[in-house]
Amino acid sequence: MEQRTGPSSIQAVQGAAADPAFVPGITGVTGITGPAPAEPAPAAGPDDEPRDAVPQDAVPEDAVPEDAGPRDAATGPDGAPEEPAAEAAEVPVDGPVFEAADRRARIVADAAGIRLSLDEESCEFRWDEIGAVETATEGFGKRFVVTVHTPDRRWWPIEIDAPSRSRVKEWEPLLDAVLDAYFEDGA
Repeated sequence: MEQRTGPSSIQAVQGAAADPAFVPGITGVTGITGPAPAEPAPAAGPDDEPRDAVPQDAVPEDAVPEDAGPRDAATGPDGAPEEPAAEAAEVPVDGPVFEAADRRARIVADAAGIRLSLDEESCEFRWDEIGAVETATEGFGKRFVVTVHTPDRRWWPIEIDAPSRSRVKEWEPLLDAVLDAYFEDGA
């Protein structure tokens, strides 16, 4: 077998791993590198004033209510603290809920969808994003494996180590009840 030493006819493209747009000929292809950057806006001169700007002396003093002042971003109009949007957007739990966890992994399936987490990593799937859910038992019947498949042929498996084999046997019908309640097969 012959091995070349020295420059070859194909040179490596440095920087392509960090920026796909660096590869010659690929920058014009849409969908690979994203949309073309917008043209920068011309810089405004010192005598250019925005058209929507209203001079401060044009607003009468009585137009601003007395209690209006700088409010904290975390307080509402009545001064009460507002809840973050993520907590306020939670779906009320009226139907079945499945939850299983071990020291590293966790799965939660409820009306909102399925959430998987392993150590610090997590992912969340709404029911309309799920193509199929597959379950299996491994490790002499003590490991419960749930795999979430998406319509674009990707899958995310998670393994939960159960304290006993009987616990895995309890989890399967609980997850099936959640899937029967919320998952619309073929939607």
